[in-house]
Amino acid sequence: MLTNQGFNLWSDNYDQTVQVSEENNLYPFAGYKKILNTIFNEVMQEENSKVLDIGFGTGVLTSKLYENGHQIDGVDFSSKMISIAQSKMPNANLYEWDISVGLPPEIFENNYDSIISTYTLHHLTDEEKISFITDLIPLLKKDGNIFIGDISFETREKLDTCRQESIEYWDEDEYYFVYDEISSLLKVQCEFYPISHCGGVFIISE
Repeated sequence: MLTNQGFNLWSDNYDQTVQVSEENNLYPFAGYKKILNTIFNEVMQEENSKVLDIGFGTGVLTSKLYENGHQIDGVDFSSKMISIAQSKMPNANLYEWDISVGLPPEIFENNYDSIISTYTLHHLTDEEKISFITDLIPLLKKDGNIFIGDISFETREKLDTCRQESIEYWDEDEYYFVYDEISSLLKVQCEFYPISHCGGVFIISE
């Protein structure tokens, strides 16, 4: 598993690494741009909204929302990625924080129209995902939504198929979303839209 130091070292070529994987329709980033575009279009349904981004990285998605007038708060544990993102979004509130221990205290003072997370929560075990997502629900404004774009599968069988096809570079230290398992554990509304053979978008609301 990458540490924050690992992500700092990866930050300069992270976007290029993603692009190569996506363009070749390979695990783990097949469908990456479609997943980000799907979330972007959903958030854009409301003008000038307040958005929390969990694991914003270099700000690929949130900087576009920022440019379109949305107010951005964000959490990431790579200081170097935060620096890159802050240069794109000078007025965003960005926090350096490790989500494996929850959320920074400042976040609990706010409410959000949208909470988004892309390619971040697979570093948490399924038990930790459930706890983390459950803690996010009270931060939503009325009719707000959580949008999660990540390496994910409808069933465990589809995950196993992808693992066998990608066994040479499969990451055993990551924990991928399986919709029919996660949705049964969450006590809230949860929808899943598969985008590629190894990725999709969750929409979660009360």
